[in-house]
Amino acid sequence: MDPRTEILHLPAGYRNQEQTVTLAWPEVLARLAAAPSYWLATVRADGRPHVVPVGGVWLDDALHFGGSLETVHERNLRRSGLAAVHLDDAASAVIAEGRAVRVHPAAEQARRLADATRAKYGLDSGPDTYAQGCWSLTPSRAIAWTALATDATRFTWDGR
Repeated sequence: MDPRTEILHLPAGYRNQEQTVTLAWPEVLARLAAAPSYWLATVRADGRPHVVPVGGVWLDDALHFGGSLETVHERNLRRSGLAAVHLDDAASAVIAEGRAVRVHPAAEQARRLADATRAKYGLDSGPDTYAQGCWSLTPSRAIAWTALATDATRFTWDGR
């Protein structure tokens, strides 16, 4: 599903001209898919944020990732599912927000996730790793830019 795309309106001090350019979601998604890792932000039970780098693969419009069930981010996600991910590059940023859900992909999707992991990281964990369960974060909102004052863009998906 394609998102609604609009100019991300910035405070006056962040720009020196009127922005007229927006980014295209397929180009932003390609940057997300190519990223070697992601900063994952979750919310602790007491409301404090928790941020950790994770590896993952984008497939079917969602970031799929895992981790030990004993980690803080896993506990946070099991409790609320609210999460955001962003790339390392602040000058050319991508930030996606949404809800992560624990999924047990069917055989075909598990195979595609394993193939994507092998292609991206050279790891051959096999489809069973994904079939046993992973997190799937589907963005409901995202912001991105390649030059903040020129092309800052907000993406939103209705119904997510």
